Amino acid sequence: MTAEALVEEFIGYLSSQKGYSAHTIRAYRSDLLQFLRFLREKEERAGPEGGPKHGLNGVDFALLREYLSGLYGNYKRVTIARKLSAVRTFMAYLARKGVLQSNPAAEISTPKVEKSIPAYLPVDEMFRLLEMPERDHPLGLRDLAVLEVLYSCGLRVSELAGMDVSSIDFEQRLVRVIGKGNRERIVPIGKKALQAVEAYLEATSSLRRKQGKGKNEGPLFLNYRGMRLSTRSILTIVKKYGRECALMSEISPHALRHTFATHLLDGGADLRSVQELLGHANLSATQKYTHVSLDRLMAVYDKAHPRG
Repeated sequence: MTAEALVEEFIGYLSSQKGYSAHTIRAYRSDLLQFLRFLREKEERAGPEGGPKHGLNGVDFALLREYLSGLYGNYKRVTIARKLSAVRTFMAYLARKGVLQSNPAAEISTPKVEKSIPAYLPVDEMFRLLEMPERDHPLGLRDLAVLEVLYSCGLRVSELAGMDVSSIDFEQRLVRVIGKGNRERIVPIGKKALQAVEAYLEATSSLRRKQGKGKNEGPLFLNYRGMRLSTRSILTIVKKYGRECALMSEISPHALRHTFATHLLDGGADLRSVQELLGHANLSATQKYTHVSLDRLMAVYDKAHPRG
């Protein structure tokens, strides 16, 4: 079996057995094919008599260090860490299958990733963003519902795109989404977001009927052709209103997820509850949001304390 075929087999394993997200799978495939190109180019430079062959069986600690050193200066550390994770996980898979005798990447240390405070919107800017979509057109009502649900529920963009109308329990004010690892979770949805969704569903009821679906059937968010709205389209929608509202240039669906978490913590929510709402498997993934809240607490302390 060729190295490329082993990569595809491994990618299939991550998808079917491990439940990796489509985004992670795309990134891992790209990372591993990049690593294979590195091995092939190294052999080509060496020539037929220029040294040992560096197929997968020829990969060792020194070769991996050489590969990683070539990534520095071209990629951020967080990207390099992901590329190393892809190679390490792939090598471990091949070792378990008996293709390799051992995993040469196991002893490579992961680059220390820079800690960054997530981008988020202050409350007044978030409210201003929600005022931007037009209320007298189905597409404007859709965009408003997209923004409201992202902010109200703290969803990942893939979770929002995958929602059906039946994902919402309007009476209980709950939303069911499928998150990372194909894990289902239930999150509350606010009254304003529900009102926006109901107005959007009413405005698109005739379109849904033409497709043979009832008002409460099929994908929740539709494009102008009546098909499910893609993650790329949701990104475009959020960025569009961010520009019109003169917000930060990097506004994105994920920034609204950060905003959701930050506003909850600022409002007194405990970290464990926010972890549950975000669908984080580990508390460490949620702790990055405490930096923002601590900054706010320090500002309040400095302003209020006589000796601050």
